[in-house]
Amino acid sequence: GFSAQTSANQTQDIIDGKFKRRRKGHYGPPLGMECVIFIDDLNMPKKEFYGAQPPIELVRQLIGQGGWYDRKDMKDHPFMNLDDITVIAAMGEPGGGRSFITPRILRLFNIIGFANFDDGTM
Repeated sequence: GFSAQTSANQTQDIIDGKFKRRRKGHYGPPLGMECVIFIDDLNMPKKEFYGAQPPIELVRQLIGQGGWYDRKDMKDHPFMNLDDITVIAAMGEPGGGRSFITPRILRLFNIIGFANFDDGTM
């Protein structure tokens, strides 16, 4: 899950470390398999000076564009297409360190919300 100290570089390194190269510019789980990435506390990363949350913007690029740029190839920074991936995220209400997230990433998810149950209902 994300925390207030999570950086975009950490996020990219963790996810990149799980995939194998399939062909030039394409990475993913072994052929015939699907990868599900679960992100807990999506709205926890601290906002930077300009109000952006870089780890969330990186996830937005992954979902919206199908990948991201390779930071390790310092010569060309080629785009890495990440194939056969599904992203699922969870987050709590804003407040207490959690912040609002932008509509730019919310539009990429199907949102399911529910009210807290009291003890009698449980």
